[in-house]
Amino acid sequence: MSTSAPTTRSELYIDGAWIPSTGTGVIEVIDSTTEAVMGTIPEGTVEDVERAVAAASAAFPAWSTTPLEERTALLTKVAEGLGARMDDLADLITHEVGMPRMLSQLVQVGLPFNSFATAAQVAADFEWEREVGNSLVVREPVGVVGAITPWNYPLHQIAAKVAPALAAGCTVVLKPSEVAPLNAFVLADVMAEAGVPAGVFNLVTGFGPVVGEALAAHPDVDMISFTGSTRAGKRVTEVAAGTVKRVALELGGKSANVLLADADLAVAVPDGVGKCFLNSGQTCSALTRMLVPRDRLAEAEELARTAAETFVPGDPFDPATRLGPLVSGAQRDRVRSYIDKGVAEGAVLVTGGAEAPDGLDAGFFVRPTVFSGVTRDMTIAREEIFGPVLVLMPYDTEDEAVEIANDTEYGLAGGVWSGDADHAKAVARRLRTGQVEVNGGNFNPMAPFGGYKQSGNGREFGDYGLDEFLETKAMQL
Repeated sequence: MSTSAPTTRSELYIDGAWIPSTGTGVIEVIDSTTEAVMGTIPEGTVEDVERAVAAASAAFPAWSTTPLEERTALLTKVAEGLGARMDDLADLITHEVGMPRMLSQLVQVGLPFNSFATAAQVAADFEWEREVGNSLVVREPVGVVGAITPWNYPLHQIAAKVAPALAAGCTVVLKPSEVAPLNAFVLADVMAEAGVPAGVFNLVTGFGPVVGEALAAHPDVDMISFTGSTRAGKRVTEVAAGTVKRVALELGGKSANVLLADADLAVAVPDGVGKCFLNSGQTCSALTRMLVPRDRLAEAEELARTAAETFVPGDPFDPATRLGPLVSGAQRDRVRSYIDKGVAEGAVLVTGGAEAPDGLDAGFFVRPTVFSGVTRDMTIAREEIFGPVLVLMPYDTEDEAVEIANDTEYGLAGGVWSGDADHAKAVARRLRTGQVEVNGGNFNPMAPFGGYKQSGNGREFGDYGLDEFLETKAMQL
């Protein structure tokens, strides 16, 4: 098991310099595998937010008028800086979050590297202005952006906001999750080394009810981009409404994976288990509801059991490990309580359970769990669990499958499997959700990502992600 000396980050990054917080509070960062303290960060204050927003506001006029080529050249340098630290960042985020080390390098560091590396091309290909009749329609940066990001894909979610915001000409105040914040300090180091001008990127750590709310309420913050729970997203929206600022939200999900009658279950079920258990189920777009024809339910149960039992929980630094710990004790207890609730409400436990995995006395581990016979009124079919828990739900007709898939307050992701690709796409069009995997289609980091309904507003990645940070002006000529 990999261990490292605790990392102490005692200052915030504001206006191009590392400076002490105005407060004296310290937040401990816990290693998800060992439960040991792996670092500390400042507990930021409202006054810290004020300083950071003032710096971002002062920097905006010059940065927004900096030639696009210069802005994107700096983002390319940031990508190079992240690339040079890829191994160290993968180790760090594995300690913070618990994702297996190999996947951390590919996903937790590879995706944010891609966001910064592709920013120049996205911006170069973007339509910044066009003529509409006698009007010239131009796109301009929205202004100062407050970015509030989660712990499950910490650097990835930061990059998905910061890279396009800076490419657009916005300045940023970042408030990362206090649960997995150390990677954000590394990004600030990289920003400084790349020569990003003072005030363009600022980092204030702390708790959501203090730092997050101060950002959302601040009259000089023009936009909030938030990723996290639907409950917290609603609160951000309420607070931001006081100044009528733009709010982009990427929230929760309870995504359905629809296996049609002619699907190859031997392929579709193991793929679906993997899509549910990625990052120990701590993925907003996880395919957590597997919808199966009733007459094939027993077959799907055995395939799911076999696949799930290959996800043996263990040390994420062991190359053989496919399932690491959850991020915190609170998250572990929450997931176990959902498993207990599934049993209590009459779902069939196919494999797993709420008991601690064998031989893992330390670390926030949960058994990979599969339920079957789940009906749409059960808690585990309706609420986002955010752990390695899959529910199998039988259906009798294709129309019923679509109805069950759409019977949720969420609409972030989904999947459809069929032996006929055109049939699968036709069903995918009927799902009220922001993205759909057709026959296991791969994640595309340049395609728009976001949700319908209470999964949020707005889109991230590619030119859709850049568009989020722009205003539209019409000049009548």
